[in-house]
Amino acid sequence: MAEVKLLGVSLSPFSRRVEWALKIKGVEFELIEQDLQNKSPLLLESNPIHKKIPVLIHNGKPICESMVIVEYIDETFEGPSILPQDPYDRAIARFWAKFFDEKCIPVMGKALFGQGEESDKAKEEFGELLKILDNELKDKKFIVGDKVGFADMAANLVAYWLGIIEEASGNILVTSEKFPNFCAWKDNYIYCSQVKEHLPPRDAILAHFKPRFQAAADASAPK
Repeated sequence: MAEVKLLGVSLSPFSRRVEWALKIKGVEFELIEQDLQNKSPLLLESNPIHKKIPVLIHNGKPICESMVIVEYIDETFEGPSILPQDPYDRAIARFWAKFFDEKCIPVMGKALFGQGEESDKAKEEFGELLKILDNELKDKKFIVGDKVGFADMAANLVAYWLGIIEEASGNILVTSEKFPNFCAWKDNYIYCSQVKEHLPPRDAILAHFKPRFQAAADASAPK
């Protein structure tokens, strides 16, 4: 039997993408939880370029970057397809996955965790990106096709983690008045049975982020 290990963090949306893909394919794996403040020699050796999670180790060979790993899992293991079968739909799914990773997530991070002018500018930019996404999701249950797939996996941070981080920070970026299609899709996504079982507990994520924002607020408070 092939040996599969995942170097990750259970509360990370990027790790969860890979866990989700492995579970869809019915692959048994060992999750080796990582301390990102004290990275293990195995992680540094397996991903010497970025030194980040997740890393999939399959038969002793490491694969890095979450969506690259998801594609590898889809191509390597038997089971339900994650990427669409149609070449055009596959290309569109990859496009939206890149949109989330290269456009949305970096800007979202600056909007939520940045300070002053940087944060204000990022909020405005994130709003413009969400307008594009909101328009794309009009009359759609999922991003590509009629079932959860590759692009939806890439969207997990924006669909689930974002709302919890908003609650932890008190910083609201998304409302149903501004982005009705996005919010309808997000609610459908979170409560879909194919998705729900692959999401970490909301309370655990909230408990992880709340102290971080409280510490930042305390540091910036007048002395």
